[in-house]
Amino acid sequence: MSEATGRIETTGRIGPAAAREHAVRAAELDAADPLAAVRDRFVLDPAPDHASGDEAVYLDGNSLGALPRGVSDRIADVISREWGRLRIRSWSESGWWTAPERIGDKIAPLIGAGPGRVVVGDSTSVNIFKAVIGGVRMAGKGCTEILVDATTFPTDGYIVRSAARMTGLAVRPVEPARIADEVTERTALALVNHVDYRTGRLNDLPGITHALHSAGALAVWDLCHSAGALPVGLDAHHVDLAVGCTYKYLNGGPGAPAYLYIRESLQERFESPLPGWNSHADPFAMDPAYAPADGILRGRVGTPDILSLLALEAALEAWDGVSIEEVRTKSLALTDFFLECVAAYVPPGRVRSVTPSEHHLRGSQVSLACSPKLTAADGSSLAGEVMDELIRRGVVGDFRRPDVLRFGFTPLYTSFADAERAARVLGEVLAALPDVESGAAG
Repeated sequence: MSEATGRIETTGRIGPAAAREHAVRAAELDAADPLAAVRDRFVLDPAPDHASGDEAVYLDGNSLGALPRGVSDRIADVISREWGRLRIRSWSESGWWTAPERIGDKIAPLIGAGPGRVVVGDSTSVNIFKAVIGGVRMAGKGCTEILVDATTFPTDGYIVRSAARMTGLAVRPVEPARIADEVTERTALALVNHVDYRTGRLNDLPGITHALHSAGALAVWDLCHSAGALPVGLDAHHVDLAVGCTYKYLNGGPGAPAYLYIRESLQERFESPLPGWNSHADPFAMDPAYAPADGILRGRVGTPDILSLLALEAALEAWDGVSIEEVRTKSLALTDFFLECVAAYVPPGRVRSVTPSEHHLRGSQVSLACSPKLTAADGSSLAGEVMDELIRRGVVGDFRRPDVLRFGFTPLYTSFADAERAARVLGEVLAALPDVESGAAG
């Protein structure tokens, strides 16, 4: 891959000997991987057999993480014993009531936060709403606008625009790289994605946060595509508020609850727009007048979703003994190796990487845009069909319109053999496609 342009410089289909060389390298890298044994903590298909290539490769952990082995038994116990026999007593005897902040403290080290700064519960969208409205209420007088990442996941934009209508502020979309130049004394806050969901670009959290603070604005970060994949450093970089999901690199399960981070020095000023009874200073007093609890409990709303919360808690045990720095090292090595294999296996000109080549700009996914030449009769990209065929052959990634193939690398369970096989099958699929110019197979 070209370091200057980030473009994959493909060399076309390679022979069996060269393919074996890449497979051998993958095996050597896996043998030297300090995280290799962590893979056994997950429910996965067996490692690919390079002779037959029959087994599945799962590269969609940036959408839904794999199932950690301990979750099934834990949830079976919750259902049969804690709910089935203890019933209402489990709110106290099984620790249900304190689960949101207890599990928040387990997530905190993975995002660079101290104890008492993260609470788990509600969806990502609900937590974004809480963070944005709460941030506006803490902003200085005279603020007239909210900045939103112009490349953001759509929900973030929807929530910001709704929050702006409710608070009488304007919304201004800005490219993340331009926020430092565009923020003014009229800016209340900026909501920014740490990693771009389409391209995998890693945005400059320390620099953007500092620029916002220098102008008197708050920094609100969406960590959905970075938490569990790379160091975040919320406390170290003085981030004000942050939100993230737990079903991607944290492997919490489909629809697992999200979390809210509130900087410790802001917690007593944080005023939630959803003051539910769970965030009351004395929830069982049933007082009609709301009085907020101290600390991170202010981020709670209503009765927590216990089954999903406890599944997430069990899933987080897969992180025992693992440092986020080790994960980042392997993530970069995996994505480097995958791009190298793509360059070797894929026919020239069929895909280009839209994920930056520079490590400091890369998250833990690789996004490949299909060539405009790969076009269906109606003029649409064949990228969706490419991903469908990859999945049929056992390589599971995903597709984002109009032409992007996404491959997510979860270092806790993704192997270098996975990366090599995925690139090899991608090359086979793309080589078999006709293009609009020649009308013939490549």
